[in-house]
Parts: sequence; structure tokens; C-alpha cells
Amino acid sequence: MSILMTLRIALKALGRNKMRTALTMLGMIIGVGAVITMVALGKGAQSTIEEQVKAAGTNLININSGNFSQGGVRMGGGNATTLTKEDAEALREVPGVQYVAAGVSSRAQLIAGNQNWQSQIQGTDVELPLIRNWPTKYGGFFTPQDVAAAGKVCVLGQTVAETLYGPDVDPTGQIIRVKNQPFKVIGVMASKGTSGMGGDQDDTVFAPYTTVQKKLQGIQHINNITVSASTPETQPVAAAITQVLRQRHKLVGTDPDDFMVRTQEEMASVRTETTRTMTTLLAAIAGVSLLVGGIGIMNIMLVSVTERTREIGLRMAIGARGKDVLLQFLVEAIVLSLVGGMFGIALGFGLSAAAERFLQWPTSIPPNAIGMAFGFAAATGVFFGFYPAKKAAGLDPIEALRFE
Repeated sequence: MSILMTLRIALKALGRNKMRTALTMLGMIIGVGAVITMVALGKGAQSTIEEQVKAAGTNLININSGNFSQGGVRMGGGNATTLTKEDAEALREVPGVQYVAAGVSSRAQLIAGNQNWQSQIQGTDVELPLIRNWPTKYGGFFTPQDVAAAGKVCVLGQTVAETLYGPDVDPTGQIIRVKNQPFKVIGVMASKGTSGMGGDQDDTVFAPYTTVQKKLQGIQHINNITVSASTPETQPVAAAITQVLRQRHKLVGTDPDDFMVRTQEEMASVRTETTRTMTTLLAAIAGVSLLVGGIGIMNIMLVSVTERTREIGLRMAIGARGKDVLLQFLVEAIVLSLVGGMFGIALGFGLSAAAERFLQWPTSIPPNAIGMAFGFAAATGVFFGFYPAKKAAGLDPIEALRFE
């Protein structure tokens, strides 16, 4: 008997009890739908993390000042004053380093006309937009001449610009006061959104680091250095940076570093691994539904074998072989699984779309997840349908014809 004929008979047999067939497929539908949804949520979270890492900067490496001890008391990270602009310049010679920006941070009250706002003042260098992949919306960024002359110019973040001047207003050329110092606004950065830690990246004012050092803080050191590596492999570059800074700071042997070097890979890997683990766990829990659905298919197929014993005996009496009966019931089980799998995939897409629309949760359904779910549904049909099919094929024709 041909496969096509076997398939037609299977569909006809399943169509005799439509309600039972639908309820049997329900377990498979729910299982496949749940797996697709869980994978979509997990992949969406991973994609969000990758986008946040990309938004933070291109192959970013952060160097922050370390700690210092006073009277045996360690003052904690960020309190050392050992980083200098000469350190930043020295890092330009490190192999693999593409861009470098020295940084000094402060907070201050900003005043523009009758509006005021407290924000972070980020003193930086001209290469920061290249490192952070951050264009301007209005105007431009400051120049090397502004940095060399410690010019009183600044570039506003989107949040600051909208707070002080209103939405969709170009404040280029306006004057704001920062700690009673007049600064000329030369540009506004494009919106960057929240950082991976939830902070508003647009609530910032950028100025030459030399200006923040001399005019706002009265210091000579810098707080941090931001570096962009020329390749995605940032760990070797970070190691070379560490070696150069230890030599410049005359640290030998077991002397602790008075600076901290961190890569985006280190910060993102932990979050990505956590998300991947949670996705696997949730998908495994959802996979239990597939197991339950498979058991349901086996149960119904066993019932079907019992109900159709006389039919099986009649077929075998007129020439059907055991393998024909085996194939018949196996195809029925596979059809149940595959049809349930297709409806389950549709359910998974629907639930993922609903989560993205109503819960504002990013989702992403990879193509291999669809193939995996469909293949698993087929494997479930074969696995749980084999025993009932084998039982049907093993029936004695004479006994089957006598069955009431």
C-alpha cells in the first residue's frame, strides 16, 4: 500500500472522531506553543542585551581609577587620583587600540533662562562619539582645539536639551550656566535611551575634559579612560593596557593595580549567560507539556487499536501484512503530532506577539526553533505511536475477527 493511500486512510480515521482528535492534539499544541514562546522571550532578552552592549560602544574598554589606602583603610574603587591625561595618550600606542577618550565626571546645576536642571557633567575627548557610536542630532561635537584651550563649550544630551529648552528645539548657540560658569551650547546628541543598568544616558552634558578639570573641579587627574579596540577581541587589548599602565605607575611584582580595566564582554557575558540559563530552564519546563501531549497520543492510539480490532483483523484476512498495519497506525500518530505541532507553532507566534505588544517584552523567534519544534513533534509521534502500532500489527487475524 502506498504512502499516499496510507495517509488518506489515516486522515479519514482521524476525521471520524473530530472532538477526540482535537483534544488529543491539544497537549501537543500547548507544548509546542509554550516552547516557542519561551524561546522567543529568551532570545528577545539576549538580543536586547547585545543591542545595549553595541549601543554602549564599539569594542568598548573602560579604565577607571582604582582605590587607595589611608591609615590602613581602603577607600574603595574610584578614589585613586593616579590616572592622568598622559596615561590616556600612552594608550594610543598600545596595539589594537583604535580610539581613546580621557574622562572626568561631575554633577552640577544647569541654568538656562528661567529653567534649571541638575545633571551629570561628563568631561571627555573628541573621540567619544566614535567610541560610543553616538551621533549628534543638532550641531556638532567639540574639536581638539576646544580641548587644548579648555574652551567653555558643551554638547547636551537629549533629556537635558528637552528639559531646558523643550522638545524639538535646537538650542545650538545658546548659553547655559554650569556652576555659575557660562558655557556655549554647540550641539545636542541623538537620543541613546537607557543604559544596561537602567540609567538615562541622555541625561548628560558633554564638555572638554580639560574644561571640567580646570574650570569646574580644579584638579589635574582624570577619573576614567574610555578605549575602543580595533577588533572584537578586546581581552588581549585589555591585558596590554593593564601592562602599560602598571609600567607607567611603577607597579611591580604583587603590587595591586591602582586602576580597573573592564571590557563590555565581561559585563555582558554574565547577563547573557544568566538569560540563556533561564531560557533553557523555561523551555525545559514547557517541554513537559510535549511529553504529556505524547502520552496522550499514545493513550488515544491504544484506545483506537482496541476499537478497531475487527477492522484490523479484516484487513489482515484479505491480505494486509503486519508492516502495513504498523505503518497505518504510525502514520496516524505522526499526523496527530505534526498537525498539533503546526497549530502549536502558530500559537507560539501569537503568544510572542501578544507579549511584545501588551507586556512590552522584546521577542525573537529564531528559524531553528521552528524547525526544532516541528521535528520534536514528529519524533514524539513516532516514539509514542510505535507501541500502539506494533500492538496492532501483532494481532492474530482470527482472534481479531472474533473480537466483540
